[in-house]
Amino acid sequence: MKKAILVVSFGTSYLDALENSIERIENKIRDEFKDYQIFRAFTAHKIIKKLKKVHNLDVLRPEEALENLKMREFDEVIVQPLHMIPGEEFDYVKGVVDKYKDYFSSIKIGRPIFYYQGIEELPQDYTLFIKSISSLLNKDENIILFGHGTAHYSNAVYGSLQNVLMDEGYNNVFVGTVEGYPTFDTVLTKIKNKDIKKVKLVPLMVVAGDHVKNDMGSDEEDSWKSMLEQEGIEVETYMHGLGELDEFSNLYIARIYDIIEDRYSEYGFTKKLKH
Repeated sequence: MKKAILVVSFGTSYLDALENSIERIENKIRDEFKDYQIFRAFTAHKIIKKLKKVHNLDVLRPEEALENLKMREFDEVIVQPLHMIPGEEFDYVKGVVDKYKDYFSSIKIGRPIFYYQGIEELPQDYTLFIKSISSLLNKDENIILFGHGTAHYSNAVYGSLQNVLMDEGYNNVFVGTVEGYPTFDTVLTKIKNKDIKKVKLVPLMVVAGDHVKNDMGSDEEDSWKSMLEQEGIEVETYMHGLGELDEFSNLYIARIYDIIEDRYSEYGFTKKLKH
C-alpha cells in the first residue's frame, strides 16, 4: 500500500521563511512518519506564480498534488493543512479533498491550529496552542500577537483566543489582526487603557513572510511597530514565524496521529458525546 501525506500551506515567496518554517515542519513530519511519502502544496496561487517567476521554484496547488498522487496510484492520503484558522483557505482544501474522495482507498484531512475548544471529549486546541508558544509569553512582558484576520466568519477565532488567554491568566497578551478584528485601534485602546509603555510584537502566523516583515515589524510609517512608536510606546519585535518553534510544529504531528489513529473524524468526533 502506497501512503502519502500532503502538507498544504498558504505559502510564502520569502525563501528564508519557506525554509525556516514550512520546510522545517515538512521535514519534522517526514522524520516522524517514515511509512509515508511527504508532498507539498500551496493554496496561494499568486505565491506559486511568483516563486516560479522569481526563483524558478515549482510548487503544486492542492488539486494538482492530489491529481499527481492519483496518477501515481497512491492508496492512502492524509492532507494536513498548516493553516492557523478554518477559514477560506481551509474551505478550499476541504473542497479539493471532497472532489478526490473516490480516487483513493482512504483520504482524510487534518484540522488547522484553531478548531476545537471547550468540550472535554475533544482536543482543547486553543489551550494546546497557548502551551506550545508559552516560551514567547513571558508574563513580565506585554505581548501583542499579530494575526492575519479575514472577512470569513472564522475570524471569530481571534476573539476566542483572546478570551482563552485571559482565562488562563495571560492578561498581558493582546490579540490583533491586520485584515480583520481585533484591529490595530482595538489593541491600541486596550494598551492605552492599561497605561502600557512597552510591548513586544509576536507573529500569530506560521511564517514570517510579507505581513510580518512589512506590516508588523518594518520602519514604514504604517507598520504596527511604527504606529505604536508614534503613540510613544516602546516596541520590541520578534521576527520569526511560529513554525520555527518545535513545540508549535508538534501540534501538526499530533493532528496527523489523530487521523491515523482515527481519534476524530474530519469535521467532528468518532465517539458519541456524553451530553
